[in-house]
Amino acid sequence: MKKTTVLCLNTLAGLLFIFLTSYTQVRETPVKVTGIRSPKGKIILNVFKDNESYNNEQPYKKLTFDKKALNNGTLTVMVGLESGTYGITLIDDENENGKIDKNLIRMPKEGFGFSNFFMEKLKKPTFDDFKVDLKATAKVDIKVKYM
Repeated sequence: MKKTTVLCLNTLAGLLFIFLTSYTQVRETPVKVTGIRSPKGKIILNVFKDNESYNNEQPYKKLTFDKKALNNGTLTVMVGLESGTYGITLIDDENENGKIDKNLIRMPKEGFGFSNFFMEKLKKPTFDDFKVDLKATAKVDIKVKYM
């Protein structure tokens, strides 16, 4: 009987340890998007964890939102992410094909944006230009740019 009790307690302690070490705190972060020109389509947010995934266009998470709550070109959405550093890109997918459409010279035909960064030059920003530390920042702002 003692061996069974000890075995059960050890198993319970092991399971509890596994559960606690795998548990991560997901936090709802508000992302405020401004400058949206049209209620058509959807907003796509791509969340990147590092420069390599950004350069390879392999997001950690891809989130899609309706524009139903759009008010004067502004939309605030809630994004569930663990504390950490992320870079968030935005596509105003007006035709809902799931990607950003480009013209013949590879210029975007739909709106795009980056977390806490507004692109002023015609050069793709680096991950460090728009990364956000969610430990230090309670919200993220993205201003949509149209070419």
